[in-house]
Amino acid sequence: MLNRRGCGVLLHPTSLPGPGGIGSLGVHGRRFVDLLCDMGMSYWQVLPLTPPACGNSPYSAFSAFAGNPLLIDLERVAEEGDLGSADQGEGYPEGYVDFGAVILRKTELLRRAGEAFLARGDAGRTAEFREFCANTPWLEDYALFMALKHRFQGKVWNHWPEGLARITPRARRQQGEWLRHDMQLQSYLQWQCARQWQELRRYANRRGIAIIGDIPIFVAYDSADVWGERGLFLLDREGDPTVVAGVPPDYFSATGQLWGNPLYDWEAMERDGYEWWIRRFRASLELFDIVRVDHFRGFEAAWQVPAGATTARGGRWVKGPGELLFDRLRDVLGELPVIAEDLGVITPEVLTLRDRYRFPGMKILQFAFDADLDDRDLPHNHVPHGVVFTGTHDNDTTRGWCESRSAAELEEMAAYLGTAGDDCPGDLMRAALMSVANTAILPLQDILGLDSGARMNIPGTPWGNWEWRFTWEMIPEGLAASLRSRLERYGRGRHGGNDHGT
Repeated sequence: MLNRRGCGVLLHPTSLPGPGGIGSLGVHGRRFVDLLCDMGMSYWQVLPLTPPACGNSPYSAFSAFAGNPLLIDLERVAEEGDLGSADQGEGYPEGYVDFGAVILRKTELLRRAGEAFLARGDAGRTAEFREFCANTPWLEDYALFMALKHRFQGKVWNHWPEGLARITPRARRQQGEWLRHDMQLQSYLQWQCARQWQELRRYANRRGIAIIGDIPIFVAYDSADVWGERGLFLLDREGDPTVVAGVPPDYFSATGQLWGNPLYDWEAMERDGYEWWIRRFRASLELFDIVRVDHFRGFEAAWQVPAGATTARGGRWVKGPGELLFDRLRDVLGELPVIAEDLGVITPEVLTLRDRYRFPGMKILQFAFDADLDDRDLPHNHVPHGVVFTGTHDNDTTRGWCESRSAAELEEMAAYLGTAGDDCPGDLMRAALMSVANTAILPLQDILGLDSGARMNIPGTPWGNWEWRFTWEMIPEGLAASLRSRLERYGRGRHGGNDHGT
C-alpha cells in the first residue's frame, strides 16, 4: 500500500463548486476528478462522509456508518424523476457554505424527492432500493434513530421518553411499525447518498485516482451508535458519559482539546470479538480505497477526561486495545490499507503498534518548523513508508501559516530548506514534493495559494468551521500542466491505469 511515489489533493466534497450552496456528488465531483488527472495526481483525500451533527463537523456525526444527505446531487435526483426540477434556490454565498440556509432548503427538497419515489413505486428502482435496505445492516437502527429524532424536534436521545432513550427489542419493533414511513424516507436518503458516492468513486478509480477516506476514532454521543449500543460505551445508569475524550495541551490549545465524545468500553468490545469495529472497518473499506485512521494513538492509550470538566487539563492516559483489536481486524478483513494519523503526544508504544502492521504515519511540514531541529516532521527525518502533508484540515492554510511567522522563523526555515525565503508557501510545497516519503498530500487551498480565509477548521472553536468552498474561477489556466510537470520532476507522476500501489 502506498509503495510508490505519488501525490494527492485534500478536499472535502462539501467544498466542491456547484449549485445549492454546498458541494455534492454530481458533475462537479467528476470534473474535480478530471482536474486531478490533469494535474498528474494519484489520490483524492476526503474527510468523513458521515452526516454532521454538532457544529457541522464531519468528525461529530449522527452515525459512524451513514452518509451525509447534504452531499446528494439534486440534479441527478431530478433526472431520475424524483423531483419536478433541481431548483435549489438562489442567493447562496460563493466561497463558503451557509449551513443553516442549505440544511433548511435541501432537507425539504430531499423530503419531497423521497415522498415522490415512495409514492411512484417504480419497479426497477424499488427493487434496487429494497436490495440496498436488505444488505445494509446498520440502516434500520439509523433510520429509526433519525425518525425518532425528528419526532422529538432534534433533542439529544437521552432527553427522549425513557422507553425510547433506553430502547428495548419490543419498543424497536413497535416504533418501527409506527414510524415506518419516516424510516423509509431516511433509508431513501442513504440509498441515494451511497449510490451517488459509489458512482463517483468508480469514476475516480477508472481514471486512476484512489480515494483516501477517514475513520474518526470516536463517535458522537448524540448518535445512532451510542443510542443503539450503549453497552459498548462508558456510560452511567442514566446513559450519561462517565468520562469523555480529548487530548492534553498541545500545538493547537494551551488547555488541551475537550472533544466530549463518549469513550469505548474496550472490555465489553473484546468480549464480543470487536464485532462493532469489524463492521465499521468493513463499511469504510466499501467506501474508500485507503482509510486514514484519525487519532490512531487512542487505540494504544486515550486521554480520558472526567465528565463535566471544562477543559482537558485534568485527564489521564488510559490503555486501549492495541494489537488485540488490529490482530482481530486483520484476521477477519485481511491486510488493512490504513494511514495512521500519528500526530500529537506519540510514545514508543504508539510507534510500535503502528509499525507492527506497517501502517504509514504522517508528517506535517507546518509542525516541523515550529519545533526543535530533531523534530520528526522535518524533511531529513522522513521515511519512504510515510505520508507528508504541508498541513491538514486542522491547520491554517500554508500561506496563512507563513504570514503568521516572524521574520526570524522564516529566515530559519529558508536556511534549512536552502532557499531565498521569498516564497514561503512555495518552499513548503516543494519540500513536500521533494520528501523521500512515498506519498505527498496537498490541500487544494495550498495549491491555489489561499490565505487564512480559506482555512477549513480551527480546533477548539465550535462554530464557523467546515465552510470553505472553491469556485472554478479560482483555477488558473495552466495550473494543471504546471503541477503535473512538478510532480514528474520529483518522481510523483502517474504510473498509468489504476495502479495506486495498494
